Amino acid sequence: MVRLSEAEWKVMNLLWEEAPQTMMQLTNHLKESTGWTKHTVMTFLRRMEEKEAVRYEKGGRAKLYYPKIDRNEAALQETEEFLGKVFDGRMGLMLNTMVEKQALSREEIAELYEILRQAEEKSAEGGAL
Repeated sequence: MVRLSEAEWKVMNLLWEEAPQTMMQLTNHLKESTGWTKHTVMTFLRRMEEKEAVRYEKGGRAKLYYPKIDRNEAALQETEEFLGKVFDGRMGLMLNTMVEKQALSREEIAELYEILRQAEEKSAEGGAL
């Protein structure tokens, strides 16, 4: 299990979108939205290497960084941790809270219906939910 900080998620999202990237490419992408310097990005990358979230290969003049963890696995882990911490692990409680606060758009509700329909089909085929 790899726990990512909010800042590390920003770096990982860039790597998941396009890899490899150098430290300077990442810095250039993040500088405007975060104000981070190359030293800040370097610190995050070193920390993320230690966590085994990223890996690098030696490029011409710079290291080329790649994500070492899968985006879907990281998102699932984060979601399960959030649900456990905030909603006692209960997806229904979270959705009920969102409905009560009118935090779901019509498009999101339609998307949820489609997800549930697909889950029901998989369940009917013999797969566990």
